[in-house]
Amino acid sequence: MIKTSETTGLSVDWSTDAIIARRNRYYAASQRAFVPFEKPLIFERGEGQYLWDERGNRMTDLLAMNLCISVGHAHPLVNAAAREQAEDLQHCTTMFYHPVPAHLAEELIATMPAGEEWVVHFTNSGSEAIDLALMMARSHTGNHDFIALRNSYHGPTYGAQSLTGIKSFRHDVGLLSGVFFAADPNQYRGVYGEGTDPYLDDVENTISYATTGNLAGMVIEPVQGYGGIIEMPKGYMKGAFERVRAAGGLAIVDEVQSGFARTGDNFWAFEEHDVIPDIVVMAKGIGNGYPLGAVVAKRHVAEAMDGKFLFHTYGSNPISCAAGRAVLKVIKEEKLQENAKSVGADLLLGLKQLQNKYKVIGDVRGKGLMMAVELVKDQRTKEPDPDTTAAVFEVTRDHGIVVSKSGTFRNVLRMVPPLCLSHNDVDQVLTALDKCFASV
Repeated sequence: MIKTSETTGLSVDWSTDAIIARRNRYYAASQRAFVPFEKPLIFERGEGQYLWDERGNRMTDLLAMNLCISVGHAHPLVNAAAREQAEDLQHCTTMFYHPVPAHLAEELIATMPAGEEWVVHFTNSGSEAIDLALMMARSHTGNHDFIALRNSYHGPTYGAQSLTGIKSFRHDVGLLSGVFFAADPNQYRGVYGEGTDPYLDDVENTISYATTGNLAGMVIEPVQGYGGIIEMPKGYMKGAFERVRAAGGLAIVDEVQSGFARTGDNFWAFEEHDVIPDIVVMAKGIGNGYPLGAVVAKRHVAEAMDGKFLFHTYGSNPISCAAGRAVLKVIKEEKLQENAKSVGADLLLGLKQLQNKYKVIGDVRGKGLMMAVELVKDQRTKEPDPDTTAAVFEVTRDHGIVVSKSGTFRNVLRMVPPLCLSHNDVDQVLTALDKCFASV
């Protein structure tokens, strides 16, 4: 089906076979690779927490386009803010001044812990923001070594990938040196079992035996995203950062997936852990789909980059920043943080009931609207079951839901919907999942 815009005169071929063929013909291998379904999903439009495919089928989006859609697809206020800015000026590079990005920086800083002088550097994406945080920490401390966590994901660029602790996200291309991995404090299948102290000991041992003893920093996701929704246990982040700071390093928090009210209790997930980071990395939900990322750092840390040329061509693009301002407004006015907490609790309860029904479900976990269902061959041994996970994942589309297949062993169904998911949606989602598990 060919659709031609009356405004631009540009045509788009919406026939399924043509969409697949054109992508396969003209996309590079590196861009064709990220396709989890055996048969590609094609989406034509979205509204709120819903998506419609090219055939007109409605689906509930439990992935939020990889967490980028925070306040809902095609949110009218976000789109209006972006449209108004586009009509005035599409882009203004940071070599010139424009008020909109500075307003967004001020409003972002208002969400950070009081008592510190915070500053913002806008990027195009979360991966770029991680790279900048890595460079900023090394510049500020004069140290080279970094600690990251196994099972972490921070992005696909050289720097971000070097900090990523999942083999399927690491390429055999010779990544950055000076990055050392500590055991992730996974309370379900961590190498030291439950508890916090053994994992803090592992951080200390990593510093003592793997590094020079002088750190640039440590980066932690308060809730590991692609790793399968692994929340840091209470006391871990505080204890880990104390050890890192004692070795001269900075406390860096990756809020790319867990930030912007997603966990329900707080705007930032790190607020749960009694820590004040030196650097916070954010992206995805910040722009509700408009390309935007940011590093928010204490001023004295960021000043280490003074005089060093670092330039993101589309960082602080006024359209994306206008959308970002609208996102903050919508989260507050529509009480989406409270909604994430309430609806998330409802969904978590239902998922636990499914766990009681299906022995293949080894663990159900989550906070706010970050949920995971981990599938195992045996609940006692916790052996991962990627085959059943893949089978359930494939049929979710037939029952009108979009989820993610995640985790180191690809045995986790990850659910991270737009923050506007409603209580009315929960029953439909749980019914769909029940049918998916029953069918396989």
